[in-house]
Amino acid sequence: MLRLIQLELQKLWLNKVSRALIFVSFILPFTVLVLSSIKINFFGFFTLELGELGIFNFPIIWHITTFFASYFKFFFAIVVVSMIGNEYSNKTLKQNLIDGLSKKEFILSKFYTIVFFSLCATLLIGLATFFIGMYYSSYTEASIVVREIEFLLAYFVKLVGFFSLCLFFGMLVKRSAFALAFLVVLYIVEWLVFWGAYEIFGNGDDAFKVKNVMPLESMYKLIDQPIQRIVMTKFPEKTEMAYDYAVHWYEIVIVVGWSALFIFLSYRLLKKRDL
Repeated sequence: MLRLIQLELQKLWLNKVSRALIFVSFILPFTVLVLSSIKINFFGFFTLELGELGIFNFPIIWHITTFFASYFKFFFAIVVVSMIGNEYSNKTLKQNLIDGLSKKEFILSKFYTIVFFSLCATLLIGLATFFIGMYYSSYTEASIVVREIEFLLAYFVKLVGFFSLCLFFGMLVKRSAFALAFLVVLYIVEWLVFWGAYEIFGNGDDAFKVKNVMPLESMYKLIDQPIQRIVMTKFPEKTEMAYDYAVHWYEIVIVVGWSALFIFLSYRLLKKRDL
């Protein structure tokens, strides 16, 4: 496994664009997170410090940081699809196979790299969240600090699932731009499935249950938006606003299932394709 990861890292390091995108995908969410935790003076008119709003209190901070950090995954998604596009355009795929790398090992090298970068991103966000929370949070008891830390697991699974989908699209079309465009197509298809289910079942609840098992939606549902939760915290008397924001085991299983399917389909495509 380490040999395969090392092989991919060497390829990425030699590509200036990939190096830049990897740097941005790691540094940007971390920088935004840190900047959001300091006082910002708007030309002397007023000072904004989000920490004073209580959003950096444990355990809610795990929910907030992982939700917003997940939006920066698109930078590394470009790297993932480029890994495949460059293999075909630079003929390195064929050369790797000639040098003795099997098609299974080729796909596994991509997948291991995806897991490696997802793990690094999760650890970075986890450390930043912990230190910011320890500085701002009114509750620093160990039992409260580790409560809801499962959002980090959900964040990791979400990244692996999304990048596995990007890998499959990259294998399918062999062009980075087209692979990213397929994400938009899939997003539209999922909404079409929703409206089709709505016509069949006649209500939105059942239609959303169908949509929730689709790839993009299931990945999104791993970490629900925290805005409503923040409002609930500020206005607890509004009980009608209650909603389920927890990370559920079955949501993780669905995304893990999609990830495994995308990796398997990527392998089948490569195995059957005439290089």
